[in-house]
Order: sequence, then C-alpha cells, then structure tokens
Amino acid sequence: MNEAQAQDPAANPETSAPEPEKKRNVVRRLYDWVLSWAETPYGLPALFILAVAESSFFPIPPDVLLLALGLAAPTKAFRFALWCTIGSVLGGILGYYIGWGLWASVEPTIIPRLFSAEKFEHATALYHEYGVAIVFAAGFSPIPYKVFTIAAGVAKINLPAFIGTSIVGRGARFFLVAGVVRRFGDQARDLIDRYFNLVTLAFTVLLVGAFLLLKVVL
Repeated sequence: MNEAQAQDPAANPETSAPEPEKKRNVVRRLYDWVLSWAETPYGLPALFILAVAESSFFPIPPDVLLLALGLAAPTKAFRFALWCTIGSVLGGILGYYIGWGLWASVEPTIIPRLFSAEKFEHATALYHEYGVAIVFAAGFSPIPYKVFTIAAGVAKINLPAFIGTSIVGRGARFFLVAGVVRRFGDQARDLIDRYFNLVTLAFTVLLVGAFLLLKVVL
C-alpha cells in the first residue's frame, strides 16, 4: 500500500465502508435508540413523539416501540395504540401542511434525504388518480406514510377527508399490533416480524381492488 492509499480511506477498500452499509448502520442505531425508550419511564411520551415525527420526517416507524411497550405491559397495549394513533394523525397533519404551504422551500432538503423524487411523484400521481382512498392504503400498509402525508398537501387533498381516513388507516394498523400483543403475548414479536407486512399488504390490495371495482361499476 502506498502513502496516498493510506491517507485516503476511499482508496482503501479495507478501511472504507460502502455507502449503503453506512446508511444501514445509521438506521440500525436509530432503531436501537427508539427501542431503548421502552426501558425508561418515558416510553409512552416517546411513543407519542415518535408517532408524530414518523408521519412527517423520521425514518423509524412507531410500531417497533409500540410492540416493545405492549410486550412489557400487555394490559396497556390498546392504550399505547390509541396514543400512537393520535400522534401519527397529528404528524400526518404536520406533513400535510409541509406539502401544502412549505413545499417550495423544503423540497431541496427533503428530496433525496427522506425519499426519492420518483417516490414522491408517484404518490402525488396516485392522489390525483384515486383521491383520499390512498391515505388509508398508506396509513395501514408498510408503505412509508410520510411520503403520502406531504404529497397530500402538495396535491391539496381535502383536509377533513385526509384526517378522517388517516384516523381509520393508522388506527387499524396500530390496534392490530396491540391486538396481536394481547392475544399472543411473547409470541407476538415473531408473528409480527414474519407475517405483519404480508397481512397488511394483502388487506390493502383487497381494499384497493374493491375500491377500483366500485369505481368501475358505479
């Protein structure tokens, strides 16, 4: 190895980590930090704040902390789900107003740091084609919710309809997690890790399919 390679980490494959690996490490640290709140007296406030943040800019979904808190206190699982839903809907409203009133100013900061331009354009196109029904799909399924809350503001979707659909979609998702925790206890983590995304995606596909069928028939 020459002196230039020793001084330049990018030139040394043994000392420079690939960019995707660095990003994974950052996300993993954030994930562990989120979970650490479950072991403190501030777990519920942290869950609420996380739910607000995830709906507008934070990358880690609140489900992970909701699950940890629910497993620690199963009798409070539905209470945790309620606060998670309230926080997520409020965060969705924040995301909506970012898209509605601040998009021209914040777009260079948000794209591509939070999500790609392609994802955002696709979400906006879905709003223009299907309207507020997409909010439920984004709120219930593993689709990144923040993309659709901000896109809803840019598309200027009806705000009361957006809020109502967010309550239903987010509430259904978080209360489903709480219900699994109450029903299966310690087995809930494995069940959610294995099947939760599959179940929510399947249900969302059925819902959107039914919506499109009604649109064609009516």
